[in-house]
Amino acid sequence: MNQNWHGTLIRHMLLLVTACLVMGLISGYYGWSMAVGLGLYLAWTLKQLLRMHVWLREQKPDEPPPDGYGLWGDVFDSIYHLQRRDQRVRGRLQAVIDRVQESTAALRDAVIMLDSEGNLEWWNRAAETLLGLKTPQDSGQPVTNLVRHPRFKEYFEQNNYLEPLEIPSPINDRLRVQLLITRYGNNEHLMLVRDVTRIHQLEQMRKDFVANVSHELRTPLTVICGYLETLLDNAEDVNPRWVRALQQMQQQGDRMQTLLNDLLLLAKLEATDYPSDNQPVVVSSMLQSIKNDAQALSAQHNHLITLEIDSQARLKGSEPELRSAFSNLIFNAVKYTPAEGKVHIRWWEDEYGAHMSVKDSGPGIEVKHLPRLTERFYRVDSSRASNTGGTGLGLAIAKHVLLRHRGTLDIVSAVGKGSTFTCHFSPAQVINP
Repeated sequence: MNQNWHGTLIRHMLLLVTACLVMGLISGYYGWSMAVGLGLYLAWTLKQLLRMHVWLREQKPDEPPPDGYGLWGDVFDSIYHLQRRDQRVRGRLQAVIDRVQESTAALRDAVIMLDSEGNLEWWNRAAETLLGLKTPQDSGQPVTNLVRHPRFKEYFEQNNYLEPLEIPSPINDRLRVQLLITRYGNNEHLMLVRDVTRIHQLEQMRKDFVANVSHELRTPLTVICGYLETLLDNAEDVNPRWVRALQQMQQQGDRMQTLLNDLLLLAKLEATDYPSDNQPVVVSSMLQSIKNDAQALSAQHNHLITLEIDSQARLKGSEPELRSAFSNLIFNAVKYTPAEGKVHIRWWEDEYGAHMSVKDSGPGIEVKHLPRLTERFYRVDSSRASNTGGTGLGLAIAKHVLLRHRGTLDIVSAVGKGSTFTCHFSPAQVINP
């Protein structure tokens, strides 16, 4: 098309120059004839430009282009055809957008589109029901101004959306919503919100049941263990055939008491999101104390237990809870490491926060077991676990303690090469002396 216009323009200019030369030959004024001819051509061209400007500015839907001649007629027709094609394309795109909006409006889950700064761009009807968003006054508002829960603000700003977040609904505390954020495009955010109230209620019922049963079992178990202890203290008055049975009953009773204590501790940890006694904890001295306890636990196994302190940073949180988590990790390393093995404990700090790791030279764990290690009562090897006397709740307790202290647990292990358990704490939890 450009080549045709180029050829047409050249032909028109040649005809104009030829006509001007003929007029100059007749009148004898070649210069004036050329000037007048070019002036008339320029005036006609400006008139066509003005017509095109008026048409484009005042154009109505489906209004045909003005009549044109020669090159300008082709220009008007080409622009008109381009406009019609663009209208058809926009129509198809609008139809797709309308269908997407209709389908998302029918969803019971909320769909919310945010820009790169976290400002609201678009949402469906469910978002108004679950989060209380209002159209159109909330458009362009930061989502953290409308969903004011502190855990949501922390979740949104940390830019780590691998796991969903569960919080109460901003408009109704009895509703429980789960939020999941995905990035797309130029760092925009797509937030999905679903009502998980029923699931939360069932989970709460399970927690309450475990906590209540554990609490109710403590009294009869305490009575039983008390009588067993009394009988064993007076073993000379007991038939010798029953002594061994009483000893085994006492051992199993102690094990049940430990299990109940762990279950009650888990129930307590799950009851709230933050520790009630949020105070600076001196981790270095705590680890030294735990190391001494681990050395006593090792006893005749002669483990080489070393402690490396590379930071004097303290952590915000509960000292009993942190001690419980660190003790579980360190004592597990001692229990599952063969005699004469090595256990190395390290505490350090970098730009990503503070970290505590426990590395052992034990038998290691197969990769398939790693994702489930922190589940309650999960056993990699039930026979090995029974020999150590564990309850199967130690890592679950450690995981919940870390979650309450805004930390994560990283596990690296290989069969025959030992295991490394690392606790990571964000910089917000670290207090430097």
